[in-house]
This record gives sequence, structure tokens and C-alpha cells, in this order.
Amino acid sequence: MLVTPAKAMVLAAGLGVRMRPLTDHMPKPLIPVAGQPLLDHVLDKLAAAGVTEAVVNVHYLPDQIIEHVAARARPRVIISDERDLVLGTGGAVVKALPLLGPAPFFHVNADTMWIDGVRPNLARLAEAFDPERMDILLLMAPTTSSIGYAGRGDYAMLADGALRKRKEHQVVPFVYAGAAIMSPSLFADAPKGEFSLTKMFDRANEQERLFGLRLDGVWMHVGTPDAVQAAEEAFLESVA
Repeated sequence: MLVTPAKAMVLAAGLGVRMRPLTDHMPKPLIPVAGQPLLDHVLDKLAAAGVTEAVVNVHYLPDQIIEHVAARARPRVIISDERDLVLGTGGAVVKALPLLGPAPFFHVNADTMWIDGVRPNLARLAEAFDPERMDILLLMAPTTSSIGYAGRGDYAMLADGALRKRKEHQVVPFVYAGAAIMSPSLFADAPKGEFSLTKMFDRANEQERLFGLRLDGVWMHVGTPDAVQAAEEAFLESVA
């Protein structure tokens, strides 16, 4: 069954602590990279993938984001206001579920950035998502070719795409690239209030319903001010 998500959840509520001082007076999703805010890079990719509505959550300096997306038509942006709440990445999705509806949806971090290969990665995710076998399909970037990432990775990936979480002292070849497709049913009995989305990743993993798709292209980890320049150089080189 081919899944073509028409809705998306975009996480844009973070404090951007590691990006200071750039985030002292501006939320991280609005930091420009290659002449365009990170959030717009994400929303443009969602629009190209056929998404018509994107739920964007806000908490830190929310009015700046609300004003920035107000006139956007593709996709149309619906704000999930968390300015008086701290819900974490998991609680944010639970709050937004009534807006996201019953069908599988894209889930994207507002500060993720990647250069697509031959085909757009969001379209590849939609083609690969199988709701019969999967609750979550994560876009996975190879750690060796990612820009700005020096960690131990998040998951190993089996031949069929099934993911296996990294053990404490293990080094694995793939890192979550901040984009996914998720089934709302996964959150049916989710915790109340603040919790991390990794709790749901772990639950799906335990039930062998967590899968990954290798990113085609280059992922950029834009986590610090120094990483912004590296991402800009890679992006501008790709469009030259």
C-alpha cells in the first residue's frame, strides 16, 4: 500500500542552547543557512513531497516563528502553541495528533538539513513506508559521509531496513537524519505530558516495527554556529 502523507509535524520548539549566541534573540529554526532559514528549507522539501498542511510547534521565541510562517501557502502551516508548556519531542506529537489526523504523517526536525541525491528523500520515504510492517520509518544518514557529525551513531540497519539501537559502548554506522514517517496509532497509549520521542522509537524497536531508509545524498548536522558555515559551503557547492 503506497503511503503519500498529506500532513507533517515539524518540531520547532527547541531552545537552541548549543547554537548560542545565534539563538539569544532568534529561534534556531529561523537561523539562515545559504540565504534561507532552516525552517524554510524543511517546509520547501515538504511542499515538494506533496504535503499540504504542516503542524509546526513553537515554544522558544514563538512569535517570530508564527509571524514568519503566517503567509505561507505551500504547505499551509498550523501552529501548535506550546509557549506555556514543556512537552518534549514526544509530548509535542501527542498534543498535535488531533491536527495530524488518522493517516501516517511526515515528522521532521525544523533544524535538519540535507542535500538530496538523484531522487528526493521524502519521496523515497513515502514509497518505502509499509504500514503493515512499520510504525516508524526513519531517514538514516551514514555517519562517515555526514557533515558536522562526530558521534557514535544511533542504529545499525539490517538488510531489510530493520533498525537495531546502538548499545552503550558500541559504534554503529547510521545516525537519525531528523526526518521520518510515523503512524498515529503508535501514540495510542503514549505517556501524558512531557516525554522524549525516543521512547516511542524504543517501543517500536522492541516490537520490530522500527525501520530505516538510507539517505541518498548528504546530511548536515547544523548543531553549532561553526556547523552553519560548513553546511552553507556544502549546500552552495551542491547547487553550483
